[in-house]
Amino acid sequence: MIFQHTALLFVSLALLTLAAQAEPSFVGNETCAGCHSTQVTDWTDSHHDLAMQEASDDTVLGDFDNAKFVYEGVTTTFYKKDGSFWVETDNEKGQLRDYPVKYVFGVYPLQQLLLPTKEGSLNALSVAWDSRKSSEGGQRWYHIYEGQDPVSADSPLHWTGIYHNWNSRCAECHSTNVVKGYDAASRTYTTTYDQIDVGCEACHGPGSQHVQWAKEGKVRAGQTPADMGLQLSLAARGQWQRAVDENIAHRSTPLKDQTQVDNCGRCHARRATLGDYHYGQSLLNTHRLSTLESPLYWHDGQISDEVYVYGSFMQSKMAKAGVVCSNCHNPHSNELVADGNGVCTQCHKPETYDAPTHHRHAVTSSGGACVACHMPSQIYMGVDARRDHSMRIPRPDISITTGSPNACTQCHEDKTDGWAHDALRDWGVTGRFTDLNLAKARMAADRGDMRALPTLESLVADEAVSPLMRASVIEQMSNLGSRQLPTAAAMLLRADNPVLRTSAVRSMRAMPPTQRYLMLRPFIDDVSLSVRMEVAQLLAGVPESELRPKDNAELNLLFAEYLAVQSDHLDMPSVQLQLANFWLDRGEAGKAEAALTEALLLNSQLEPALINLVDLLRRNGNNTKASQLLSDAIQQSPDAGTLWFSQGLHQIRLGDTKAGLASLKRAAELEDEGSRHRYVYAIALNDTGSKSEAMSVLEALNSRHPGQADVLNGLLAFARDAGDRRRYEQYRTQLVTVLQATGAR
Repeated sequence: MIFQHTALLFVSLALLTLAAQAEPSFVGNETCAGCHSTQVTDWTDSHHDLAMQEASDDTVLGDFDNAKFVYEGVTTTFYKKDGSFWVETDNEKGQLRDYPVKYVFGVYPLQQLLLPTKEGSLNALSVAWDSRKSSEGGQRWYHIYEGQDPVSADSPLHWTGIYHNWNSRCAECHSTNVVKGYDAASRTYTTTYDQIDVGCEACHGPGSQHVQWAKEGKVRAGQTPADMGLQLSLAARGQWQRAVDENIAHRSTPLKDQTQVDNCGRCHARRATLGDYHYGQSLLNTHRLSTLESPLYWHDGQISDEVYVYGSFMQSKMAKAGVVCSNCHNPHSNELVADGNGVCTQCHKPETYDAPTHHRHAVTSSGGACVACHMPSQIYMGVDARRDHSMRIPRPDISITTGSPNACTQCHEDKTDGWAHDALRDWGVTGRFTDLNLAKARMAADRGDMRALPTLESLVADEAVSPLMRASVIEQMSNLGSRQLPTAAAMLLRADNPVLRTSAVRSMRAMPPTQRYLMLRPFIDDVSLSVRMEVAQLLAGVPESELRPKDNAELNLLFAEYLAVQSDHLDMPSVQLQLANFWLDRGEAGKAEAALTEALLLNSQLEPALINLVDLLRRNGNNTKASQLLSDAIQQSPDAGTLWFSQGLHQIRLGDTKAGLASLKRAAELEDEGSRHRYVYAIALNDTGSKSEAMSVLEALNSRHPGQADVLNGLLAFARDAGDRRRYEQYRTQLVTVLQATGAR
């Protein structure tokens, strides 16, 4: 028996050795060029090629002839010393310090500098070089946050902070095969990459096996990626056909999967990394994708914050029709596949669409460009114009209602949304009412208006609506406490699209733990990592005593995977906050406190972490430390309403009602879009005898943000206690209307 075990051990070791030898490795662009010279020629000097470069006379674009730039009283000086590039600027303490420029980041329309901040760490300086032509306002140093709230050394957005850290925030998408290498104990990085820029294998995967098989004559045209020694195929352009009498082409065969778009979305999306990247997998299996939430997106789905391309494109009719990135972009040169409207007229009949009868502008004018109306751009980082890829029809009527932008007035800046709406109406152009209704309902939902629920519930059930929009809407339903949520969540959990399943899981947080477990148990081993991560977070609080040993064993495996994935990103404040919530649900207060403390060390102004830590300290009887934390945070961020609100509740719990009311009042004054701070302030006023003032606060809130059952219930109680029959009937009628609209009784 001992001999058999030893023999088996040797066999196992041999198999492991063969597997290790067969594991493909990265070979570099030079190797690829031997057979793919055209593609490498296209790639050379592209934005992917120039994504990151060592600083040299050939790569640095900015003025280093002792040039100076002043921002918020800090003078940054760019100079050369001993043939190297140097910057004198403020450090994390606001003190001037000299930094060598190690690398440059990007090339157009701006170039940033990577400076070493501590051992192993690089950060991107916020003063960047505007590389546009002088005639376009370029060839100058500028601050990427110009026109926004000032950024000082104590701000989390300061260039020395975690949000400008190359290792954590930038490296993955600017180099090939990046391993972050963060050590949480020492808070240091040992980051590595196989190629400094975005090379062939950044998209196609490690190529050693493909190269070896090609040398052996095993690679032929028409083979599957696996048969060619590759992990994925990005050849998804397809064949497009348009009959003479048709206006728009269609794919000859349906698009089988989203591999190419997801592969691009790995970097061209607003997302967070999950674990190790595996080529060819769904984006949701390697990254956590942001949904169309405000303020990242406008309520109609247009881009607002810096969200890149994936989220807007996946809403488009193009995506639904099977269009992929390479239908419009040369993936190697990053250039468009045709000039001007030629990109669109590949599929859209030019006689119909590239004509004044369609776009109502002179053919040679800027308004005659397809992208001018259907892909308007927004400016990010001060100078970087990026186009919205949702490719929608301009809707000034939605702009009038929700404040979202539209292409008409973005071009005709001297005109109003009303003027644009009238112009479209006079041309006979009308948009779908469902789009207007969607935007209005989503905006109302964010303001707590429960009357939006019927519209939201119908949108979630409508398969004609993009999966990403439906995913976003079910999370809003959850926030409003929809009675239809269990049914809607169960429906989306059955969807093939992992975007829908992930948001369906996330929407169930308010459900009782046992109900959550019964609904989510089948998804403990979901094929998508994003789904499993959300399931782990939501089932962390399920009492072990209510489950069978087998069930607990399954959950423990899930929790182990969750913690392993999170352990790769302990340098991120958001991950520490997620871990704190996980440990709180698991009853591990000590671990939760450690995670919250670490989150605040990484970002001292992360308000949710600070508020949760205050609550945890208070529960543990450490009120002095909790009070000091709040006081220090408010001194640092005096306009943060959530901090004033937390302080008010904390002071009232300590018995200091006067101070608590003053803090709650300040929180109410600072609140704009939400309603909780004003609602709680009104209740506190009423409970302390200021009943008339309480009524005024709630009435003003109800007028500005109508449709909230808790506000109306408060007004009913106030009116009843005051014996005000008129007001009582007025608010009872409003409450009945809200409850009827939501299907409640």
